[in-house]
Amino acid sequence: MADAHNAFVTEETIEGADSGPLAGATVAVKDNISTEGVRTTCGSEMLAEYVPPYDATVVSRLTDAGATIVGKTNMDEFGMGTTTETSAFGATTNPVDEERVPGGSSGGSAAAVAAGDADYALGSDTGGSVRCPAAFCGVVGIKPTYGLVSRYGLVAYANSLEQIGPLAPTVEGAAELLDVIAGPDEHDATTRDAGAGSDYAAAANGDVDGLTVGVPTELVEGADDEVRAVFEDALDAYRDAGAEIEEVSLPSVEYGVAAYYVIAMSEASSNLARFDGVRYGESGGFEGNWNESFAETRAENLGDEVKRRILLGTYALSAGYHDKYYKQAQEARAWVRQDFEGAFEDVDVLATPTMPVLPPKLGESVDDPLQMYLMDANTVPVNLANLPAISVPAGESSEGLPVGLQLVGPTFGEETIIDAAALLG
Repeated sequence: MADAHNAFVTEETIEGADSGPLAGATVAVKDNISTEGVRTTCGSEMLAEYVPPYDATVVSRLTDAGATIVGKTNMDEFGMGTTTETSAFGATTNPVDEERVPGGSSGGSAAAVAAGDADYALGSDTGGSVRCPAAFCGVVGIKPTYGLVSRYGLVAYANSLEQIGPLAPTVEGAAELLDVIAGPDEHDATTRDAGAGSDYAAAANGDVDGLTVGVPTELVEGADDEVRAVFEDALDAYRDAGAEIEEVSLPSVEYGVAAYYVIAMSEASSNLARFDGVRYGESGGFEGNWNESFAETRAENLGDEVKRRILLGTYALSAGYHDKYYKQAQEARAWVRQDFEGAFEDVDVLATPTMPVLPPKLGESVDDPLQMYLMDANTVPVNLANLPAISVPAGESSEGLPVGLQLVGPTFGEETIIDAAALLG
């Protein structure tokens, strides 16, 4: 398999069962999901040679369903980024336009599907990391409700926010993959029985007659003109198919990005403490006391974006600043959740542009962290509220670049958003 877009960190085949719902299908797996006997790097020098001794639950479910895993996909280091340019193994390019980023952090997974190197792929979504690359690469990506899919075997970045989700060329394909990986898991106490036994693929009908679609004004106003034009055309398609479009307001999302990054960085500072060259990670072989060795190992093997987030997260949790930053971020998170709950009293789904911008060119945003963080404005509120969302291709810009439509549903409302998304894809 030619990897023209640097979509894979490791190309290695893991054979699945002889029969099952995914028999004959190939699946690429993001490189922060454990695969027994196949290295799992998280896009970092720190784990460049790490080989897990067990499979993640989602990997076991894929192979039991007959899928063949064809490799581990490139990603922003430890999932920290929106462009797949912070990987220690080089940037992934977008198959739609090789001068542009594929989105992140699951950019390798989206690029593999868009390029036809795999039928399906798994990514992880902490603040939009499945939906962003799906939008930028012109494929479908689902961020499930928190607790629908097991996180056992997912290398943790921010536990309270992240979910493993499918990427596929079509809504039905993504739903088929979700059918296989969803459901409770004795290894993950956060999984729920809700949604178990659902037939998500059967829901992909595109039947929106009578559906009420809410459009949050705050998440549309900041989008680029070309993105808004494609989004409005997509809304017209829903109107023509019998859906009712209503404007809604989510005032709390103004604080969504700030709250998300405080919480995510705080959790990351705790989760990544294990990568010290003793418990996990490459040992620098440094002499001196443990603290000095720990610092030198991390300085040498972690990238700039990961260091930035660890430092900011540690600061937000430190004595004297916990209440000022972390506590307030959690209060903002509760407000975001309340706003969504209020909106779903009046509408069935919410629709926004997945990303407010077109795919940037390589190098444009990676040196400007604030710009990169603000790109997540439409996706992070969904993770803060632990809701399901799907990104489906809505059309193309005048330059032929993909634009994604995001549909958000109430808790465990995957069937509703899959049905609605199937109208477009």
